[in-house]
Amino acid sequence: MKTKLQPVRGTHDMMAEEFRQFDHVVKTAREISSLYGFQQIATPIFEFTEVFKRTLGEESDVVGKEMYTFDDRGGESLTLRPEFTAGIARAFISNGLQQNIPLKLFTTGPLFRYERPQKGRMRQFHQINFEVLGASETLADIETISMGWHIIQALGVADKIKLEINSLGDSESRVKYRDALVKYLSAYKDKLSEDSLRRLDVNPMRILDSKNDGDREIVKDAPIISEYYSDAAKAFFDEVQAGLTALAIPYTLNPKLVRGLDYYCHTAFEFTTDALGSQNAVLAGGRYDGLIGTMGGSPTPAVGFAGGIERLMALANLKIPGKRPIVVIPIGDSAEKQAISLTAELRKAGFYIELGYGGNLKKRFKKADSGNAVAAIIFGDDEMAGHAVKLKDFDSSKEEEIKMSALVDRLAGYR
Repeated sequence: MKTKLQPVRGTHDMMAEEFRQFDHVVKTAREISSLYGFQQIATPIFEFTEVFKRTLGEESDVVGKEMYTFDDRGGESLTLRPEFTAGIARAFISNGLQQNIPLKLFTTGPLFRYERPQKGRMRQFHQINFEVLGASETLADIETISMGWHIIQALGVADKIKLEINSLGDSESRVKYRDALVKYLSAYKDKLSEDSLRRLDVNPMRILDSKNDGDREIVKDAPIISEYYSDAAKAFFDEVQAGLTALAIPYTLNPKLVRGLDYYCHTAFEFTTDALGSQNAVLAGGRYDGLIGTMGGSPTPAVGFAGGIERLMALANLKIPGKRPIVVIPIGDSAEKQAISLTAELRKAGFYIELGYGGNLKKRFKKADSGNAVAAIIFGDDEMAGHAVKLKDFDSSKEEEIKMSALVDRLAGYR
């Protein structure tokens, strides 16, 4: 059988230019989140399958259709992580971090879902992810959304983004709303999609987010959760909105923005765009006070969000040039030997140095040109005898002779 020398469907190789864009998004997220007190952590790429089944719900599309699950050689059922929050909650519990709250955690890396590949949605994709664990105050929601807006502004895509928010209320609100929603939807059992019919008894709020055209038509007139807020839930959401207004962060209310599982509550938000086709959510998150308790830990309030790196890259359409090297071009055997120690010294001093492995002077200059070099250090027997080199600036075409003892200082402008 002939070996397939192509990436697996839904994955792709990230080449240097694209990786510079990728790295820019991650660095921007890391630097801005550090201003808010977030610490970076890393969790394993795979977890025991139960971690995701308990948190995402047996009836969710992710668990039922999209997870990469396998038995390892010891017979344990493992799953490649389809999202970050469950693994971080597990790490919070298993590492005994309860005494350190509130905790602000940033993580990034690959995630895996078996979906139909399309623009902005791959089977291996990457996210930036932020969680605030142990804070029940509205200030945590406001600050978290504010940080998302800060990242979007820093990436230069704020003009393409809209912030949508909603409140899922507290447990009292959700019980009342669930009853009203089930009553409304039950009248359309013969018209609901198969998936929505299955969700009707398990997590009916997920039906509000259905992508099925028939379902979407039905839910247009469904009751909205704001009509069922308790006084405490309404006051919480009012505070969040007041905080966003005070920070001049524009937002719109979206009463259909929901999270289907019971551990979600209060604030839900998404930064969306119409510039990426059907994959319109760029950053999305909300409050999930019940998750850690559901997983077996002590009840711990939390709020967080995640953002798709590939989607942010596509939206920003970044052009980030690679760093330009200084090329060392030795002439003759003695200079070739000297070049090895010279390049080592200059790299230790912080310079990006390229040393050609062979070829005549013409070929080495051609290679320097194709590599977009900023300058060349040229020397042969005559220069070595005078303890000097020639420095050629490729932008100005100027060439000068410099004593070796002064070379590091002279190159400072190229660092």
